[in-house]
Amino acid sequence: MIRIFVRKTGWAFFVILVLSGCAVFPVRENAALSPPAAMHPPSVAGYHYSLGILHALNEDVDAAILEMEEALRLDPASAYLAKELASLYVEKGDVEKAVAIGKKTLEEHPDDSDTHFFLGGLYLNRQDYSAAAAEYRRVIEQVPKNPSARFYLGTSLAEMKQLDEAVAEFRELLKIDPDHFMGNYYLSRLLAQMKRYDEAEKGFRKTLTLRPQFESAIIDLAILYERQQKIPQAVEVYRNFIDLFPARLQARIKLGELYLQEQRYDEAEKEFQEVLKLDGNNREVRLTLALINLERNRPEKAVEMMAALMREYPAEYKIMYLLGTTYAEIKDDEKALETLRGIPVSSEHFGGAQIRIGMILKKQQRVPEAVDSLLQAIGKKKDVPGLYAFLASIYEGEKRYSAAEELIREGLRVNPKSVDLHFSLGVLFEKTDRFEESIQAMKTILKLEPDHAEALNFIGYMYADRGIHLDEAEKLIRKALQLKPGNGYMLDSLGWLFFRNNKLEEAIRYLKEASEALPEDAAILEHLGDAYIRSGRTREAADAYEKAIRFNPGNDLLKKKRDDLSPSLMSPNFQGLP
Repeated sequence: MIRIFVRKTGWAFFVILVLSGCAVFPVRENAALSPPAAMHPPSVAGYHYSLGILHALNEDVDAAILEMEEALRLDPASAYLAKELASLYVEKGDVEKAVAIGKKTLEEHPDDSDTHFFLGGLYLNRQDYSAAAAEYRRVIEQVPKNPSARFYLGTSLAEMKQLDEAVAEFRELLKIDPDHFMGNYYLSRLLAQMKRYDEAEKGFRKTLTLRPQFESAIIDLAILYERQQKIPQAVEVYRNFIDLFPARLQARIKLGELYLQEQRYDEAEKEFQEVLKLDGNNREVRLTLALINLERNRPEKAVEMMAALMREYPAEYKIMYLLGTTYAEIKDDEKALETLRGIPVSSEHFGGAQIRIGMILKKQQRVPEAVDSLLQAIGKKKDVPGLYAFLASIYEGEKRYSAAEELIREGLRVNPKSVDLHFSLGVLFEKTDRFEESIQAMKTILKLEPDHAEALNFIGYMYADRGIHLDEAEKLIRKALQLKPGNGYMLDSLGWLFFRNNKLEEAIRYLKEASEALPEDAAILEHLGDAYIRSGRTREAADAYEKAIRFNPGNDLLKKKRDDLSPSLMSPNFQGLP
């Protein structure tokens, strides 16, 4: 009988083989597994050793330990018996006793590589990676081409975050045995962790040539492609995996999610339907299908599916929240309010539900009721920054700036690291002409979150609009665009900066890109018109202003800019360029 005990700890795992019921330590390659030819005296020590083996075969570990201890007492110089006894203690679960026996054995046999290997496994198993690495290094000093010692040393170093050293050990292992299956796999995982994606991909593919159906390597390869946004390659890997393992639900779900990222809704829907054939009660997949229907402009079907889920899972507040917001999407406000009000304070979706309720009431011109509802919600749950921010925006809309500021500061006392509240405060300062305080609020955000694209853009635009610190402004805005490429507001900021710097061709280029990204934004169109005017391109300026007025008909300044243009462009039939 062969039993294998496996214990995994992150990168590392430790295997103890129990051969014919007798526990033995992990040994180096080609080490003898049978007892020494001579035991001292064989008629006595060998007798107790044999009894220990018989007890182990009968799974009586305590009796086996007693006999093996007696054998070792009679033959104290036997490293073999010591390791057999230590292995029995491991099987019993007393790893510390096994470690003590291993250490004592090394006092008598300091160069016994098998004992060093055995101790390395024990240390690895109890996550003492430094001690494990030291033992495996002793093995390698004596047997440099021992692949197992190299492998476990690599895993120990990886657990200690010594990634370069771990990679070096795995590479040494693969020089000894290029087709070492787990060596190739673990090295590839390390390289992926270090973002050395090309090398990792080659490694995973080598692993799969050695074992084509190894699930972990297939999944890791797909994840590697996802990290690099190589979605078509990730889809292909999952597709091939499903061909091999058609009943693997998680792979099908992942494939469906990737199809959704690419807006391949038909294929996503088909994949999720396949999941339901195998697991008809999978509520997350059923919910995802409902959301696909919503995305595909089939809100009634989405409501029907969510309502069915709510009947089955009445305390699943995520579904309740999504159902309420879907009712709002189809303008069934009363059902939306009724559903959202059913979400209790204890739910993580309470804050979002209360904000949505406030939005619905505001839209219905029931502003005092919205304010009262939000104040009650804040009283019940003070740690939701969005509640403060949304209520403050209502106050701002009513020009109650002092009330808005007081509310945001109250929120920050409870949530001092909320970047949303700091941002709301910065915007409020800008609206009330408190430039320095506005900039300071955004700088506070950047201390909390250095890559906050909106704060970077805000400071850059504020500097550009005032024609100050233009070099710094450009760096800030460009960094924001690196974080959010193609963002219309950030393109507008960069274009406006070039306008302020009188670099008109660059200004027009970026402002056009911004207007294409946000074609209904009147402020961006106004900026584009201003750039055209300064460049002497009056007809294009007129077109930009005309479009801006279409989206902001109450802006008198826009109308004046348009009216100040050449009367020849303002004929009654002028509609703007298509």
